[in-house]
Amino acid sequence: MEELKKQIKEIIVRDLKLQGITPEEIKDNAPLFEEGLGLDSLDAVELVVLVQKHFGVQIEDMDEGQAAFRSVETLAKFISERRPAGV
Repeated sequence: MEELKKQIKEIIVRDLKLQGITPEEIKDNAPLFEEGLGLDSLDAVELVVLVQKHFGVQIEDMDEGQAAFRSVETLAKFISERRPAGV
């Protein structure tokens, strides 16, 4: 699970082009949106695509996305529960 969280943090920083923050600075339980990393709705759409691309996991609707995107911890749990074998 630690390796998955590390991957998620790297993807968030690199693919969402976050400035002035490193993957190591992102806390596992810090909120991804608003007061946390400050991601917005456009970032959420991009994150849905990135999760599909990198992990083969589909986020079906807004409610599922809201629960998954609370933090790196919740996203890692969501992915690990749904990820196809070998991805």
